[in-house]
Amino acid sequence: MREVLAAGVVAGQMGGWAAPFGITLVADLLSAVMVLITAVIALAVSVYALSDIDARLERLGYHALFNMLIAGVCGAFVTGDLFNLYVWFEVMLIASFGLLVLGGGRAQIDGGVKYMTLNLVSTALFLTGVGLLYGTTGTLNMADLAGAVDRVHPGLLSVIATMFLVAFGVKAAVFPLFFWLPAAYHTPAFSVSAVFAGLLTKVGVYALLRTFTLIFDHDTGYTHQILLWVAGLTMVTGVLGAAAQSDIRKILSFHIVSQIGYMILGLALLTPLAIAGAVFYLLHHIIVKANLFLIAGAAERLTGSTELSRIGGLYRSAPLLALLFVIPAFSLAGFPPLSGFWAKFLLVKASLEIGAWTIAAVALAVGLLTIYSMTKIWAEAFWSPHPDGRQPSFAALDRSTARGFVLPIGALAAMTLAIGLMPEPFMAFAERSAAQLLDPADYIEAVLGDRAPLRTAEGDAG
Repeated sequence: MREVLAAGVVAGQMGGWAAPFGITLVADLLSAVMVLITAVIALAVSVYALSDIDARLERLGYHALFNMLIAGVCGAFVTGDLFNLYVWFEVMLIASFGLLVLGGGRAQIDGGVKYMTLNLVSTALFLTGVGLLYGTTGTLNMADLAGAVDRVHPGLLSVIATMFLVAFGVKAAVFPLFFWLPAAYHTPAFSVSAVFAGLLTKVGVYALLRTFTLIFDHDTGYTHQILLWVAGLTMVTGVLGAAAQSDIRKILSFHIVSQIGYMILGLALLTPLAIAGAVFYLLHHIIVKANLFLIAGAAERLTGSTELSRIGGLYRSAPLLALLFVIPAFSLAGFPPLSGFWAKFLLVKASLEIGAWTIAAVALAVGLLTIYSMTKIWAEAFWSPHPDGRQPSFAALDRSTARGFVLPIGALAAMTLAIGLMPEPFMAFAERSAAQLLDPADYIEAVLGDRAPLRTAEGDAG
């Protein structure tokens, strides 16, 4: 991150093979900050796992699978080659499936089968699109593709773009391709749920942001109109699904879907402010959503369940956990001055600036419905007494276990507060990232060097 801020886009040619013939790893502002935030979440979850993951799951390979997953996520963020992106997706898929079914519970196997089936369909579609793109352009280097796609027939390019939209849409869990997520994310250990919630769908969002600003930007009237509809429907279906649930993890799983819609909205609008809003939303949501799943795990350890009708009393007996829940919960709903408010503010403002009144209204309405779900969790899990008369408290846990829960939750909550109270540097960073995405000349030059095509003022390859 420091190197990119100081020197601009950084590219490395693996094995000494010059682009576009070899595999390139590239770090611009967006990919660098995604790797940085991945490291932050991985550290928080690793500390939390010391109290959450038992010896049996450790013997079954939790730590190896976790590190394999983080490697896949980071690889996907920095690769500059579409086939290499497919490879990193496969690394993620193998590791995430292993983590999902770790322990072999019935619910885990059921969720794992649904997760794997739909993701394999996505993978097959992705690989088919990669083959078609290579067959028509002769390259899979993303910087090289930015100019090479100009030689492809517009109709065929739109078909290929749609294939990538669906493939990455499954990974991002957008409407109507999201059903695997709420069926799977509530089944594994809480440490696994948290890292899934924070990072996995964001890789799909990142892939959409990268490819639909760098490669598939030739027919925005078609592709980005689809993205606009997808964004609105994803927001609405996700928040309605959350309102119908009574289990904390299921509520939070549906809210992942809902919040993904906001990020897709920024890409669909395709203005500098909208893309900046999408980047800001990505960073805010990764922290908030991972933290909420960590809090759900602590609540389950104290009360014995995540089903709202079977728990309660946390406000009186664990006030620190109650405070740490309020911060990310209100941020998710968009309360000022927390980070979620600024993220939604940028996207709503971007919508209003181009006269997209309907989608702006949808975004605001979904924010209000998010408040309903968060207050339902607060009322049942924290405010109401426990139905069995228990007084759940961290005092019942040994000191190291309690610290293992509280420290990562508190650190992520502090980050949420910091972003909300001091949004200017984060907004400025998001705007710089958006500028790089919308004008990828530096990205292309860093990868291709002297082979980079010249571009006219209109942006056409020279």
